[in-house]
Amino acid sequence: MSKPWHNRWAQLVFGIICMGLVANLQYAWTLFVNPIQIKTGWALSAIQLSFSIFIVVETWLVPVEGWMVDKFGPRIVILIGSVFAAAGWVMDSYATSLEMLYAAAVVAGIGAGCVYGTCVGNALKWFPDKRGLAAGLTAAGFGAGAAITVIPIGNMILADGYEHAFLFFGLAQGALIFLLALLMTKPTPPKGVQAAPRIVTTKVDYTSGQMIKKPLFWLIYVIFVVVAAGGLMVTAQIGPIAKDWGLAKLPMILFGTTLPLLTMTLSIDNLCNGFTRPLCGFISDRFGRENTMFFVFFGEGLSMLGLMHFGHDPYAFMTFAALIFLFWGEIFSIFPAICADTFGVKNAAGNAGTLYTAKGTASLLVPLASVLSSTGDWNTVFVAGAIVTITAAFAAKFILAPARKRFIEEANKNAGH
Repeated sequence: MSKPWHNRWAQLVFGIICMGLVANLQYAWTLFVNPIQIKTGWALSAIQLSFSIFIVVETWLVPVEGWMVDKFGPRIVILIGSVFAAAGWVMDSYATSLEMLYAAAVVAGIGAGCVYGTCVGNALKWFPDKRGLAAGLTAAGFGAGAAITVIPIGNMILADGYEHAFLFFGLAQGALIFLLALLMTKPTPPKGVQAAPRIVTTKVDYTSGQMIKKPLFWLIYVIFVVVAAGGLMVTAQIGPIAKDWGLAKLPMILFGTTLPLLTMTLSIDNLCNGFTRPLCGFISDRFGRENTMFFVFFGEGLSMLGLMHFGHDPYAFMTFAALIFLFWGEIFSIFPAICADTFGVKNAAGNAGTLYTAKGTASLLVPLASVLSSTGDWNTVFVAGAIVTITAAFAAKFILAPARKRFIEEANKNAGH
C-alpha cells in the first residue's frame, strides 16, 4: 500500500512549498542591495550584476536539471537544489569581494533552477488532466512564498544586518527544502486520467534533442520570448514610469491602509501575477491553450495602451498596471502545459526546462526599454510592448493552433502504425 503523501495532490503541495522557499533568492534580493552598498561602497550596477548572473544561470541550466529529473526522479535533484540554494546565501553572507558575490549568484542560480525545473516538470507529469492548473499553482508558489517572508527578512536586515539575514534564511530555506525533497516521489498519474477532449495532446514522447529539431517548437519559443519580453519591458519599468509621472510617492488609501502609490501598486501587481497563473492554467485546461493565449495576450496589449493613455491618473495607473501583471503572469503556466501537450509527458521536465530558457532570452531584451525611453518619453515602450503582444495573440490563435493540431495528428497517426 502506498504512503498517503505519495498521492498526486500531496506531491503538488510539496512542490508548491519548495517553490515558495526558493523564491526569495529572486524576489527578496532587492532588500539586500542598499545595505550591501552602504557597507561595502560597491557601485549599485556592480552589485546588481550578480542578480543578472543569477537569472541567467537559473533559467539556462533548467534544461540540464530537467533532464536529470526525467532520468533520476525528482528527489535527488531537489536535494541537490536545497544544498546549492542554502550555499548561495551563506556565501553572500561572507562575501567580501564582488567576485565572491558573483560566485554566490551562480551557486544560488543552480539551486533555484534545480527546484523550479523539478517542481514544474513534476506537476505536468502528475496531472495530465489538469496540466495548466497544476503548472499554474506551482508557478504561483514561486511568487507567493516571497510575499510571506519579505517582511521578516526586511526586519532581520534592520535588526541584525544583512549578513545575518543571508545566513539565517539561507540555512533555514535550504533545510526545509531538503526535508521536503525526502518526501518527493517519481510521478505515477492515476490510470485512465486524461486531458479534456478540447485539449489536443500527443501520444508520442519526444526527447529535448528531438523537440528542438521541430519548427513547431521554435514557433512556441518565439511567441514565449516575445510575450515575456513585452511584459518584462513594462513590468521592470513600473517604478521609473511612476517616478517620471510624479506619482511614485503619492499617498493612496486602500482598505484603510495608506501607502505610497508605487508601494501599493507593486503589492497589488504581485498578487495579480501570482493569482493569474493557476486561474489561466485552469481556463486553458477547459477552453484550450491557444484560445486562452489569444484572450490574455490581446488583453495585455490593450492594458499597456490603457496605461499609456490614462495612467497619469493615480487610480488608472494602479488599475492598468495590475491588469498588465494579470495578463502577463500566466505565461509561466500556459507554456509548460502546451509543451507537455505537444511533445509528450515522459520528458516533460527537460522539455519544459528547455522552453523556459525563453525567459532568460527575453530578459536580455529588457534593456531595450531603457533605450526606447532615453528621451524621457515612455509612449514608445508602451506602443512597442502592445504591438508585440497583440501580434503574439493573433499568431497563437491563427498560426500556432492549426500548426500544432496538424503536428499532433500526424505524430499520433504514425504512432498507431
